Amino acid sequence: MKLPKTYGYLKKDLNIIEKSLHQIIQAEHPILRSASTELLNAGGKRIRPIFVLLSGQLGNFELDKIKTVAVTLELIHMATLVHDDVVDDAELRRGKPTIKKLYGNRVAMYTGDYILARALEEISSLRNAELHKLFSRTIVEVCEGEIEQIEDKYNFDQSLRDYLRRIKRKTALLIATSCKLGAIVSGVSKKDANRLYQYGYFVGMSYQIIDDILDFTSTSKQLGKPAGNDLLQGNITLPVLFGMQNDSFNKRLRETFADKDNVLPEDMEALIIELKQTDAIQMSYQLSDLYLQKALQTIKHFPSSRAKQTLVDIATFIGKRRS
Repeated sequence: MKLPKTYGYLKKDLNIIEKSLHQIIQAEHPILRSASTELLNAGGKRIRPIFVLLSGQLGNFELDKIKTVAVTLELIHMATLVHDDVVDDAELRRGKPTIKKLYGNRVAMYTGDYILARALEEISSLRNAELHKLFSRTIVEVCEGEIEQIEDKYNFDQSLRDYLRRIKRKTALLIATSCKLGAIVSGVSKKDANRLYQYGYFVGMSYQIIDDILDFTSTSKQLGKPAGNDLLQGNITLPVLFGMQNDSFNKRLRETFADKDNVLPEDMEALIIELKQTDAIQMSYQLSDLYLQKALQTIKHFPSSRAKQTLVDIATFIGKRRS
């Protein structure tokens, strides 16, 4: 089963959210409008809005409030993607040219800032202090995570703890916040809202670990960017950290990146082949599965419902994802 089939019944609500996203990013300035629209049209799984919808369905579901939260969180995610591509000097995302590639660094940065500002404007319509506090704290941590990612580039001596903290801020926090904000605006109890936050956090950690694995195990066509691109950009992910426990791979890795600005495609290909010969990929999947089991445990007590089953199905799908 493909992931979209698990939440196909949400299509109507997702279409409304998608339409709202298009309306909100229509800037007066033609370049900002064009760049923002280009980014939105590049597609995406809309994972965060989906989690907002599902969490909201566990309480008193009101589409207008849910839509506001879903749109806001997707805009935040979009803004971070634009900024990431500038920092990483990335030319492709999902197989299409990045905003940075199409318009240059300056326009890309201002586009990201514009989308962030629109997100803040959107969420301001909801009068809920708890919601705003969580939302603001999440943005702060996401920004701190971006700085940490820059500082950790090409740092082959970082720890597993460094990596886990980084992906928490890079991916898991926005998914966790999506779950909790959907619960808050739907009147779910504080205890259950916190459980949904934990579910989102664990799913988000697993999701990012799987993404980091696929960077080495998928083809360039499947990824929409070169295989091993994260490592080439200096991002040390879980498979690399586990792979470095192998002396031979550790040595080759450090030799390959001794002159990081002149790493050849054939060098990366040889490095990826050697990584796959270690236990790194298997160990990474094991840690991903551990997070998923925790995610399933946190929502186990919720009454049976279509929304709950979909949350279970999504977690299960993520664990089995191989492309």
